[in-house]
Amino acid sequence: MFANRLVKNARNLQRWAKREGVSCYRVYDCDIPELPLTVDRYGASDGVHALVAVWEGQRPRPDAWVEAMVEAVKRVLQIGSDAVHLKVRQRQEGLAQYEKLGGERRRLAVQEGGLRFLVNLDDYLDTGLFLDHRPMRQMVREASAGKDVLNLFAYTGAFSVHAAAGGARSTTTVDLSQTYLDWATDNFRENGLLGAEHRFVRADIVRWLGEAPARSFDVAVVDPPTFSNSKKMLGTFDVQRDHATLLAHVRRLLRPGGTIWFSTNARRFKPEAAAFEGCEALAEVAEISARSVPFDFRDRKIHRAWRMLLR
Repeated sequence: MFANRLVKNARNLQRWAKREGVSCYRVYDCDIPELPLTVDRYGASDGVHALVAVWEGQRPRPDAWVEAMVEAVKRVLQIGSDAVHLKVRQRQEGLAQYEKLGGERRRLAVQEGGLRFLVNLDDYLDTGLFLDHRPMRQMVREASAGKDVLNLFAYTGAFSVHAAAGGARSTTTVDLSQTYLDWATDNFRENGLLGAEHRFVRADIVRWLGEAPARSFDVAVVDPPTFSNSKKMLGTFDVQRDHATLLAHVRRLLRPGGTIWFSTNARRFKPEAAAFEGCEALAEVAEISARSVPFDFRDRKIHRAWRMLLR
């Protein structure tokens, strides 16, 4: 049953991926409720790889069950055991999704929209490229020509790379982790985009926002973690509790007519009216979740996203 669904999905996605210049996408997304796993296909220079993530519930899956799923993936995608990367996952919050699991340090170059991104399929729970943000990255790219772009909670800088490729006048990539800022720099280098106009800033973002000069940017991408209690930052961050204050700081940094792209993976997130529809500083607020979740994801609630236009 699983193999049949995998064959159907892979066949349907193949033409689209080639047309769009995308080599990494989801081919199975818990389509069958009794089979709770996801399969992401990564086409790299050394061939096809598969990231198989088994979602644990209250009862762990038997090893034989996991092995049967992996064998089906190998057979359908025609890959060997060394090209299957298996992870057992639970819902993660905050920085837990970024914690290091191993030390392989093997990175693969994949493609998205004619750009190259480095991914690591072994050492972290996440790979360095959030596949569910693919459409939103394209939206930001199309809106960045001639603009000064700020990317907060930037992770490995994929939004920044897209903005630079879209003709941004400058990009500022801000994250708490030097490891991920170095990774972002490598992503820029992979695409021949490194230059003085592209800055990489290691900082506690909430503190940095309070110190940065006002009206310095035209576009801001804000994709914060659900929760963070990192020792590197002052206090804790909770997206539900803190998003209104966060967005107020971001608005201060934008020029009139600027755009904020805000996203969260918090499934219980409830936007405060004062930060969204009830904010007088905003000329327009539109939830773009339906358009920002890619069609290869069956889970339409994997994130929520908004575009906010300033007066």
